[in-house]
Amino acid sequence: MKLIIGNKNYSSWSLRPWIALTAAGIPFEEVLIPFETDEFRKTVADVSGTGKVPVLIDGDIRIWESLAILEYLAERFPDAGLWPKDAAARAHARVVANEMHAGFQAMRNDLPVNFARKVIKRELSPAVQANVRRIEALWTDCRARFGAKADRAGPFLFGAFGNADAMYAPVVSRFHTYAVDVNPTSRAYMDAVMALPAWKEWQAAGVAEPWLFAEDEVDWPVVRRADAK
Repeated sequence: MKLIIGNKNYSSWSLRPWIALTAAGIPFEEVLIPFETDEFRKTVADVSGTGKVPVLIDGDIRIWESLAILEYLAERFPDAGLWPKDAAARAHARVVANEMHAGFQAMRNDLPVNFARKVIKRELSPAVQANVRRIEALWTDCRARFGAKADRAGPFLFGAFGNADAMYAPVVSRFHTYAVDVNPTSRAYMDAVMALPAWKEWQAAGVAEPWLFAEDEVDWPVVRRADAK
């Protein structure tokens, strides 16, 4: 399989299937094409119906929506446990994943993913604060109801890392980068995600990238970059 992605520093949608594949140990070829280049426009247009990334290529199959990719991976690799086995937990995991896919526009607009930015607190608008409160409620509920299930016990939303966590991985990045105040349960969840080897690999690559995009630099024209460690 081949996964075409954009810049690791900025591409929240690329992160989602990448971290699911990597954390699950599913072999794939990564193809990173920088945004705003002729190569990006030509290559992605040839394989994606939207002209956007990510795109998963598996033989003759082309999938260019992050959540659709995650669903495909769960079917293709059932032993990876990307959705919970329990029907109730699996249904709820799909609910929270879809809520992330469709919502939280204020947070997306005001807190763009930027792994290379220094961790500096940013004032949140009322709309973003409402998004944060809703996400905290989702995380806290998932952890309380499903995090300690015997067959999947662990520190993630449904115990073991899975597709729901992959969908919220960019949110973890946003909350961390902009020093968003969260409750202890949410903080512990964020720490667990950020401790994943897959997370650390993506983060290091993102910080090391040379490309800059003003639209994702909230301090522009100042660029506050973290040390590449």
